[in-house]
Amino acid sequence: MTRSDLIVQAAREWLGTPYVHQASVRGAGCDCLGLLRGVWREVIGDEPETVPAYTPDWSEPQRQERLWQAGLRHLVPKAVDDVAPGDCLLFRMRDGAVAKHLGLQAEIGDAPTFVHAYDRHGVIESPLGRAWQRRIVARFALPRGD
Repeated sequence: MTRSDLIVQAAREWLGTPYVHQASVRGAGCDCLGLLRGVWREVIGDEPETVPAYTPDWSEPQRQERLWQAGLRHLVPKAVDDVAPGDCLLFRMRDGAVAKHLGLQAEIGDAPTFVHAYDRHGVIESPLGRAWQRRIVARFALPRGD
């Protein structure tokens, strides 16, 4: 099994986990960052830093790209069109808003999908159609563990 397969498999094991803001416990609850944190722990090991408490508006009032900055600190930046399974996707949900939604690429090709924790839906695997693709502002690979 490839490393990409391990990441996708780990993400899919979270399917059905309820959406719980700031949580990161498979089967009990997580948000989109909590999903990434959980997959990180399962595939790489200890989380690279403690995540401070955050509100649902996630740095919008300050206009700070905190998720993007964290991605640049801990993940491997890629070109947005350099698609691979297991990539971490960062989305800007509205024009002019900060980027604050994350997902993990699952399938690629003609029917791409991604796994993400979505408010009122929990962890789901969604088609990565045009509506979602146009919201991607950054793509990252997960780093190799020690």
